[in-house]
Amino acid sequence: MSVTLRLKPWGVPGHLIRSFEVDEIGVVDFISGTSQVNHRTPLKDRWGGWFVTGQHGNQLHRGNLFGKAAHERQKKSPNYLGNLKELKQFFNLSPYPRATSDIAALMVLEHQGHMHNFITRMHYETKLMLSTYGHLRYLKHKIDAFLRYMLFVDEAPLKHAIHSSSSYEKAFRNMGPEDSHERSLRDFNLETRLFEYPCSYLIYSESFQSMPEMLKSKIYNKLWKILTGENNQPEFSKLSIASRKAIHSILEETLPGLPEYW
Repeated sequence: MSVTLRLKPWGVPGHLIRSFEVDEIGVVDFISGTSQVNHRTPLKDRWGGWFVTGQHGNQLHRGNLFGKAAHERQKKSPNYLGNLKELKQFFNLSPYPRATSDIAALMVLEHQGHMHNFITRMHYETKLMLSTYGHLRYLKHKIDAFLRYMLFVDEAPLKHAIHSSSSYEKAFRNMGPEDSHERSLRDFNLETRLFEYPCSYLIYSESFQSMPEMLKSKIYNKLWKILTGENNQPEFSKLSIASRKAIHSILEETLPGLPEYW
């Protein structure tokens, strides 16, 4: 798996996180894997070419497998290089600040990479629509798709609990605001899904907040309708009532600049 910056087919620059089989020295086999990894990708298809530490039960992933022999052994002895605490068996760790490549951090990276791509694409689409038509009515379906990703509607479920291998979870949690009930969009779940409150913490980011106001207004309005139950589109039905209420409350207390109707 690798992270690169490239131009998407529609001409929008973005991050590309990938997962492929690699040989003993890390050379990629491009026909062996997944070219775009995000939170919708099943764990079994993630982290080819990456080092991974942390506990994940009997869930399989493609990390820590270098060379044909390692992949063949994985087929006979599932997870023989899974559930690792550190990486000392692979190389000298002394030059590095940590002995881990944290599984939770990798899962966050995959969500974040695609979310930033989506934000960037929405910037481009908005400018194109406004310059061409003077309105954003044709962006309705793309706004819906953006919100499905932001609310983790199509997230690949976890079959077993994930346990981070470092202090990453606490450090990540402390980076974001919390409401009066000590809830944060950075709270991990890691039992059945990545986050306890499935709404992207990147809603606080500079890139999201700098989106054109006309677009941001439409996103906020649709998001408010989803969270309050006014919008009952089937594609958002996976979001439980409890999650909707919690996300609404967290955003209401912690996100500056929300419309008054919130």
